[in-house]
Amino acid sequence: MAGPVKTEAVVLRSMRYGEADRILHLYTANRGRVSAIAKGVRRARSRFGGRLEPFFRLHIEMHEGRGELLTVTGAQTIDGYARLRADARALDAAARACDAVGRLFETSEPHPGVFNLLCRQLALLDAHAGGPPRSAMGWAAALAFRLKLLLAAGLAPQLGACASCGERDHLVGFSGAAGGVVCAACEAGSFPLDQDAYRFMTEALGRALNEAPEASQPALGQVERAISATLEHHAHLRLMPASGPLG
Repeated sequence: MAGPVKTEAVVLRSMRYGEADRILHLYTANRGRVSAIAKGVRRARSRFGGRLEPFFRLHIEMHEGRGELLTVTGAQTIDGYARLRADARALDAAARACDAVGRLFETSEPHPGVFNLLCRQLALLDAHAGGPPRSAMGWAAALAFRLKLLLAAGLAPQLGACASCGERDHLVGFSGAAGGVVCAACEAGSFPLDQDAYRFMTEALGRALNEAPEASQPALGQVERAISATLEHHAHLRLMPASGPLG
């Protein structure tokens, strides 16, 4: 419906358009993922300043017309997450988190829980920015975030019993096609999932985002593969890896 739109939003991506405008991809609390144009934002005297850059959390006002793009008419900063912008690791992790949300939840259907989850992830990255490198923990936190995204999307892997036959013991592998862990009798076509990886997945889904469990790097590699296999088979989607070369 055409008219004014007011909502909280996180800027997922910002692209130059024309001589002075920007196209924004936003994830909003009330409207899901939307795209909008910010006219004149690149001019030196723009009233928006730098607040329409990626990862800003905003109170945003837009006008919805007949086209696909909404028009930004006002924006106030809730949080700019300034510390993460000075930390290459945190900046990279924020970009991957926003990309995952934007691609997995790409419609205008509202998911307030996903919006809040993204805001918490950005806040955690901001809080830990500038600290000592802890690549395994950074990877663990990113994977815990993605597991919670799967849960919100209705794609959480079955972990309590074999996804093929229901057996609760001898769970030795993971099958993206089956949608979860599989037992020794059903492991054909699966890949190994050791106890450390299994424990990580179950604990990460049950804990708060800021309490991501620790795990060995080989185990985290198995978790990443399990998430990727689930998305490929059930959402026909491939995301960039949860953690980049910077950790």
